[in-house]
Amino acid sequence: MDKPDWRTPGVVLACGSIILMLSLGIRQSFGLFLQPMSGELGWGRETFAFALALQNLVWGVAQPFAGMIADKFGAARVIVSAGVLYMLGLALMAYSETGLAFDISAGILVGLGLSGSAFGVVMGVVGRAFPSEKRSMALGAVGAGGSFGQFIMLPYGQLLISQFGWLNALLVLAASSFLIVPLASALVGRNAAAASSSQSMSEALREAAAHRGFWYLTASFLVCGFQTLFIMVHLPAYLTDKGMTPLEGMTALALIGLFNIVGSYLCGVLGGYLSKKYLLSWIYAIRGVAILAFVTLPLTPWSTWIFAAVIGFTWLGTVPLTNGLVAQIFGVRYLSTLFSIVFLGHQIGSFLGGWYGGYMFDLTGSYLTVWMVAVGLSVLAAVLCLPIDERELSTLPVRRPAV
Repeated sequence: MDKPDWRTPGVVLACGSIILMLSLGIRQSFGLFLQPMSGELGWGRETFAFALALQNLVWGVAQPFAGMIADKFGAARVIVSAGVLYMLGLALMAYSETGLAFDISAGILVGLGLSGSAFGVVMGVVGRAFPSEKRSMALGAVGAGGSFGQFIMLPYGQLLISQFGWLNALLVLAASSFLIVPLASALVGRNAAAASSSQSMSEALREAAAHRGFWYLTASFLVCGFQTLFIMVHLPAYLTDKGMTPLEGMTALALIGLFNIVGSYLCGVLGGYLSKKYLLSWIYAIRGVAILAFVTLPLTPWSTWIFAAVIGFTWLGTVPLTNGLVAQIFGVRYLSTLFSIVFLGHQIGSFLGGWYGGYMFDLTGSYLTVWMVAVGLSVLAAVLCLPIDERELSTLPVRRPAV
């Protein structure tokens, strides 16, 4: 008699959440290194910002390939490889003395590591592990795991920097990231949905490419990436430029992570009952109002905490809703692949947000222009979500050419 598989949906959810906690949590701490590294190594902010922008672009470009490999051969081997690359990239970041070396370590290696250990691959496995009626809630829960990582890894990273310096802090974070490798064993297995679908990957890609909602999702997700990476990288420096302390900058990012735990899970739950596209539209609208209020009202610690709470509540809530919408429209057979393509839009936005923030600061000495661009993009994303057709493709009538 065969032993029952220990990789139950609950185990998959728990291990997937911890993997996201590590991969996303460590990444969220990178903004804490901008000022100490730039100051000691004599870099302008654009040098540091460009490497993190490149990281997100590499992550996005590599994500569809990671998703395709995971859909075809299983997610575990992708996650193991990614964990090793992530660790190596973090370790080499500590010894990067030039912009080029930092681009290779923080940009290329960490970006490749994230492509196999973050949303696309992990959420694809979780999405297939649960039935459709529980899928949105499960995706929200695993997204909350990534948010919890941001909440605990930021104070952890700040403590390491203050006690041991930024170089040793990066080495400790590299060792921490290696925990991703053993956790991948819970996500072993081929794509079980393949047995119930005769659709090929090329057919699925053509089907998605012909669906306007797929591209509206991709474009709105670009806005999400622009806003979140700009805030993650530049908010601590923006606050210290305005006379606040590095601790207050770290606290703001940690509060984003804390409130995002609730926001991600709640968005996942609501996505099981309400229209996902309308929820996404509301998220982008709320972000725009919050950013506009933050940069136009007087800056105080309390205004910063309120801003962080509101932004945190909407931070990763877009991910379970976007992933769930892809699964709802196109099914779960190629969920990792299709979501990874949508996620490429997010990462193009991340590249632009991270790089443009550093570029405009070095050019003008201010972040105001970037904040205003982020507000305008919120309006655009809120509008783009509205015309998305949420109906499952397999339930739509087949259009036949007129005779």
